[in-house]
Amino acid sequence: MTVPALTAETRWRCTLCGNLTRFDVTRTARVTEFLHFDLAGESEVEETEVLSETIESVRCRWCNAVDQVELVARPGAEGAEAPAEQG
Repeated sequence: MTVPALTAETRWRCTLCGNLTRFDVTRTARVTEFLHFDLAGESEVEETEVLSETIESVRCRWCNAVDQVELVARPGAEGAEAPAEQG
């Protein structure tokens, strides 16, 4: 199953329970990192360039559903629906 990619205007939503905030994401990434070692041999990553990334699966942390994710508009994103007025 293809997992939808996030954008600046979208976010994930679990189609079973409605969760918008907690997901376990399994991904494969190919990166180039610049490592800086101090004199004691401890390293720190100072720069990371993502060459490619594939999201393999997304699991909802609330209901444990696997691959039940859809893309929805982020609040305030262009084209996002305004919340219904309460009255």
